[in-house]
Amino acid sequence: MHLVQFELSNGERRVGVVEGGLLREVQDVRAVRDLALAAIEAGVSLAQQVQAFGLGISHDYAELREQLRILPPLDHPDPAHLLVSGTGLTHLGSASARDKMHQQAGDEATLTDTLRIFKWGVEGGKPAAGQAGVQPEWFYKGDGSIVVRPGQPFPLPPFAEDAGEEPELTGLYVIGHDGKPYRLGFALGNEFSDHVMERKNYLYLAHSKLRSCSYGPELRVGELPPHLAGTSRILRDGETLWQNEFLSGEANMCHSLANLEYHHFKYAQFLRPGDVHIHFFGTATLSFADGVRTRPGDVFEISLAEFGAPLVNGIAPADAVFAPGSIGTL
Repeated sequence: MHLVQFELSNGERRVGVVEGGLLREVQDVRAVRDLALAAIEAGVSLAQQVQAFGLGISHDYAELREQLRILPPLDHPDPAHLLVSGTGLTHLGSASARDKMHQQAGDEATLTDTLRIFKWGVEGGKPAAGQAGVQPEWFYKGDGSIVVRPGQPFPLPPFAEDAGEEPELTGLYVIGHDGKPYRLGFALGNEFSDHVMERKNYLYLAHSKLRSCSYGPELRVGELPPHLAGTSRILRDGETLWQNEFLSGEANMCHSLANLEYHHFKYAQFLRPGDVHIHFFGTATLSFADGVRTRPGDVFEISLAEFGAPLVNGIAPADAVFAPGSIGTL
């Protein structure tokens, strides 16, 4: 089952189930978060809760996408209660994409921090069921205010040094009233980042991640296939500027999903009932690693057959929101 959130022409929200080229409205619910909380309270799966509510009228899916009325597939009415985070160096080859150093030989004392964490993941990122493995690299990306809906451009702040795509899978979670995280499923994601800033010094990684992101348009309910192969593409003036395959799923990762989830949700502050979490699982494919520099007007397209419609976003310059020396005093 694939779920989508969308707007009617009058701005009212709806939840839809993808059926071919149509979206069938889920009756009596206006947000996937509400659908999930109802399923948690009822002790049933998300698909069973959809069946309990029933399906109503149909809408043309392609038309809704063209009209930019598709919303992220999971959100929160208060953006401050949606946390966007991610883990890096999680995929086989991701250290190479980071700095092309994972092929170098050397003992533990001569390894870079990047390669050291990658090596730890390869050796201990897939523990036995019910056990904790090695911690991954983790980063904070932002709250719900940074999320760009599918089809809309990423804002490029004046201080940005790069505007690079990161084609990834995202896990979508709701914290139940019992304080337990519940995974609804997965969605395509573009973890838009500043790779020029990051390459200056790895301690700038945290700064480089404080950018917008996008995920969707569809929430794929259920477990993730072990091997997934998609396409990441950049269009410039309607022509393909760059294109490459990206791999995901646990068969292509050095960490298990369960291990990544444990090391995120082990923190009590991430278990606030009702909150939403969007977690980016990492990638090994970047156009920046191939020397591509994007610019406003370029379009990112991330596609994976198992996830339905592609995730498409552009780039647009944004005004500064704060100037040096302009802080107020009391």
